[in-house]
Amino acid sequence: MEFFHSVNLDWMGKAKYFVALSLTLLLIGAISIIHQGGLRYGIDFRGGTLVYVRFASAPPLDKIRSGLSAEGLGTSTIQPIRDISNPASNNDVVIGIEAKGQGEQALDTGKQAILTALHKTFATGSPGQDDFNAVTPSALTEYLTAKDPMGWGATSAPKYQQLAQQLTDARDKDHNGVLTDLSQLNGVGGADARAVASLRQGFYLGPFAIRNVEIVGPKVGAQLRRQAILATLYALAGMLVYIAFRFEWVYGAAAVIAVFHDVLITLGIFSLFHFEISLTVIAALLTLVGYSMNDTIVIFDRVRENLRLMRREPLSVIVNKSINQTLSRTILTSGLTFLTVLVLFLMGGQVLRGFAFAMVVGVVVGTYSSFGIAAPIVVVWHKLRGDDGAMRAAPEKRLAVAARR
Repeated sequence: MEFFHSVNLDWMGKAKYFVALSLTLLLIGAISIIHQGGLRYGIDFRGGTLVYVRFASAPPLDKIRSGLSAEGLGTSTIQPIRDISNPASNNDVVIGIEAKGQGEQALDTGKQAILTALHKTFATGSPGQDDFNAVTPSALTEYLTAKDPMGWGATSAPKYQQLAQQLTDARDKDHNGVLTDLSQLNGVGGADARAVASLRQGFYLGPFAIRNVEIVGPKVGAQLRRQAILATLYALAGMLVYIAFRFEWVYGAAAVIAVFHDVLITLGIFSLFHFEISLTVIAALLTLVGYSMNDTIVIFDRVRENLRLMRREPLSVIVNKSINQTLSRTILTSGLTFLTVLVLFLMGGQVLRGFAFAMVVGVVVGTYSSFGIAAPIVVVWHKLRGDDGAMRAAPEKRLAVAARR
């Protein structure tokens, strides 16, 4: 399928505009990174604690922030979650605190500090009461067994264990982890007004529930950061060797420079929009490296074919024709990939948001860098060396050697 026939755009004549655009984006990204004191690394890399909290209504961010500050956690990050595919999570926030000290004890201290600050800020119960939205099945079993609100007698422990599990399941599955009224438990597992009345005596309903807690040690975070950088560099080096072997070394250098340019621009835009660098983002950057390199190789391969057919033409003309010939393929593949990752960004949820955003930016930047950065580098290099003819002769020499064999 081809969208365009007989395209004759002068891409090399417009190369200066692509270079100017790239330099502008790189400059904006560098200013943003410097202004913010570096890239924002997620807990994966810097080490610390993430607490996922779900509120019964829209989370009061100012109140959360003031409560954390009162407990000496003013540097904590508070990130609301917006997920159109799961409206229930729109009342979620992620509270992060950087690890201080070493060892599991320091990490557990960070977790407990966040939980303590939240409970102090939003505690609504009477002395001696516990938060039902935070109670575990085992703790609820102990309470029900001791109170025996259903009158099951001495053999009530197994029955109350089952009832406690059903009550907490109803809370978590049917009410998204946050009850607003204990009467919502009427009829669950056979619980009646007596059970609900007993629960009212021992529990209150806090306006939030802890959905998940993630803890990463600082040493592990530093190791992951180092490995992520090495993985990206190894990927670039491997592709440089591959393209240099398949074409010429200048092709490999141009392709690697273009991909390195894609990664830098993507990181700059991440900083500009205050996204954190996490493991999923590194996965997206490595995906971007492969995607952009593939698009560049397609163009270079067509250039190599046209070098044999257009021996008398200047290299810039050959490169222009090669880009125009592959334009339909570029639009189809890049366009469909862009639509896919855009949907993933809009509807994929908070966990995949960083990955999807990196891919959305990377697909656009990686596509234009293939013909706006990589190809012009090859043309400029050979113009500076004045060896257009020698370069076009290279494929003929290889064909002649193959024919003699």
